[in-house]
Amino acid sequence: MAEARRLRGHKATATCCIASRDRPGLVATSGEDGCICWFDMRCKDVVLTMDLGVNPISSLCFKPGNEDIIYVSSGSEVKCFDVHLADAWKPLESYNYNKEEINQIACNSKSSFLASADDDGDVKIIDIRQKCLFKTLRSGHTSICSSVKFLPWRPWEVITGGLDSKLVMWDFSKGRPYKIVDFGMPDMENSSSAGQCLNPAFVHAIAVPEVDMLEKSGKICVVARGDGVVDVINIESELAAAQSKTSSKPQRGSKSRSKSKGSVSTVAETLNQNGRRRLHLDYSLGGHTASVSCVAFALFGERGKSIISGGNDKTVKVWDCSRYLDAGQPSSSNDVLHLNINLSKKVNWLCTTPADSENLVVCDTTKVVKVHTVS
Repeated sequence: MAEARRLRGHKATATCCIASRDRPGLVATSGEDGCICWFDMRCKDVVLTMDLGVNPISSLCFKPGNEDIIYVSSGSEVKCFDVHLADAWKPLESYNYNKEEINQIACNSKSSFLASADDDGDVKIIDIRQKCLFKTLRSGHTSICSSVKFLPWRPWEVITGGLDSKLVMWDFSKGRPYKIVDFGMPDMENSSSAGQCLNPAFVHAIAVPEVDMLEKSGKICVVARGDGVVDVINIESELAAAQSKTSSKPQRGSKSRSKSKGSVSTVAETLNQNGRRRLHLDYSLGGHTASVSCVAFALFGERGKSIISGGNDKTVKVWDCSRYLDAGQPSSSNDVLHLNINLSKKVNWLCTTPADSENLVVCDTTKVVKVHTVS
């Protein structure tokens, strides 16, 4: 593979990167220096630098439908900026609903709600049209909530991951979880991964496909785990199983509550029935040998076909999971691992953007952002 292109602009470690969908080749990166750097893959140098102060920036997201608007989390605050209003980078809006440091923010596809996940384990759902707090999601996580994503095909549902090894699916209109997947529980069918990594199965990042990817990807969630595993979960199958379990096992003395509005199904058993509900990408398939820090769907090629993961083992993996949707659990790494990229540093975050070439943008533990050309 050709040597990576180096994007300079940050004065401290780069923490996050996002790619524009409307303008292929445009990438925004954030750093511990409190800056956002804008790069155009057609240009050599940084196009624009937004200096927002001394506090590190933990997460970025565009406003769908208007990518001139960008949301930024720093500390316990979310700020909104219009990139074209260079008024000393004064925020259009500022939200201070989280009590602890925010780890990730996400905007839903209709640009009506924004979610912010924090160190308290709470998720704030902000109504960005009314500019007010809509709901607080709590009691789903017992530790840091590291990641949050809206489900684009379910308008009132959001999914979160945490350092309690749990993946939680929420109905945020009611403010309660309806499904919890606990990766900390023993998984006998996938016991081969037990010796892979001594770290707990913390959820460090999650990714869900966008609407135009669903035909290729299916309605799935990809999970980056602290034990080096990348899990691909069929959300609709999980929900169907939860509903059938809830309705078939009424609680003693309270049949009406068995189908309760807010009943939570915690999954401890193996969920690889027929190979359809979970795809377990571990080191036996050529996967990571240390904690996985981030996952994303590739924006290049057939949208929704490729999943990209980066980890503390200084590698990036490109996975082709489309065969899994047709055939079930893969038998070998040849079935699913498409490409392995060795790096010199641990991966903090990554994204992809199609420009003249297919670009993989990586924020590692340095201040220089790297761009790899993926064929």
